Amino acid sequence: MNITERDQQYIWHPLTQHKVQQEILAVKKTKGVYITDEDNNVYIDAISSWYTSIYGHCNDYILDKVNRQMQQLDQVVFTGFTHQPAVDLAEALIGILPSEQQKIFFNDNGSTATEVGIKMALQYHHNQNHERKTMLAFEEGFHGDTFGAMSVSNLSVYHGAFEDHFLSVKRIPVPNGKNTGEILEQIKSIHKETPLAGFIYEPLVQGAAAMKIHDKNGLQEILAFCKTRDIILVADEVMTGFGKTGKKFASDYLSVQPDVVCMSKALTAGLLPMGATSCSQKIFDAFYDDDLAKGLFHGHTYTANPLSCAAALAGIELLNSEKIQQGIKKITEANLAFEEQIKLHPKVNATRTMGVIFALDLAVDLQRYGKARNKIFNTFLSKGVYLRPLGRTIYIVPPYVIKQEELAEVYKAIVEVLDGL
Repeated sequence: MNITERDQQYIWHPLTQHKVQQEILAVKKTKGVYITDEDNNVYIDAISSWYTSIYGHCNDYILDKVNRQMQQLDQVVFTGFTHQPAVDLAEALIGILPSEQQKIFFNDNGSTATEVGIKMALQYHHNQNHERKTMLAFEEGFHGDTFGAMSVSNLSVYHGAFEDHFLSVKRIPVPNGKNTGEILEQIKSIHKETPLAGFIYEPLVQGAAAMKIHDKNGLQEILAFCKTRDIILVADEVMTGFGKTGKKFASDYLSVQPDVVCMSKALTAGLLPMGATSCSQKIFDAFYDDDLAKGLFHGHTYTANPLSCAAALAGIELLNSEKIQQGIKKITEANLAFEEQIKLHPKVNATRTMGVIFALDLAVDLQRYGKARNKIFNTFLSKGVYLRPLGRTIYIVPPYVIKQEELAEVYKAIVEVLDGL
């Protein structure tokens, strides 16, 4: 039996309805921007494997750093212990995070990073005897699959079976440049009736909502209002962080800075699992007390795993390098040029781009995981390009090391798919 056949005997895959799912593709190896399957077919990874492998797969620099680390310290409990990779990483993160961030809480993945952020917001008020037990979130937001993260998300295809068990959450539309006043009035009304503990948001780009891009000025007004009411700002930068929007964090485009930042995905460059949640000194101080119950009693076995820390440190070094910054700039410019070329195509309804992120909406209706969408997915594979359409939205988030001719192949595949619809 091949790998796919063996897989089907025992494995339950994520985001998969196995009764209708097409055959799983077995991957044999990855390198740079390429994925190779067990039949030696090669594909350009045009979404950086869900926005993680942004410096290319099996990056030699990162592999070397992790290899050296595993010869000295592989894993140790992080309650009561610390180690240099974690301290080095915390210092490096504070050096690139939005200005108010002062403390780093390590966790396991994007969902747990946002889970901790939500807990910080809720317990911040609980520790001060404030009656604030409700979170604010955007419509169509996505923040992960653990219960707190599901609660503040708003895509029922992922979480519909669990909605009766969620935290208290109020939702608002994303700002589009015309509705900011209405949103502010809505928040005022909500906060008056149900005092809000925190506002969790994907700054400027909602990933799972098909790369929906917000109005920057409107978002700033919303954040500024929340600040005046001590509604804790929790920026979910799991998707947007580490350069994808053109800046190191999407929050860097905004004048109003978050109280909490959630990170994962590209944090460790796609090599190892890890998440982190940073916060301002104000948040940390609300937990700093003689009363043990006021501490943040949340932990993971692999918190601050030294190998993951080494991968993250190497990734930050690359992110700060001139080569990677030039790569981001070139992709950004290429995306803008491609947008000008493709936006008038008769099968395109809308386009948007920010940094290395590019998305277009097809002028046809497709279910998020329907047969028509799967047909487009397979067509891309047949052209040597790995893309995962979100319903009628085709998007790319390529590795920063992609060459212009490789990016041109991605654009060419998109045009050919559009021409074939």
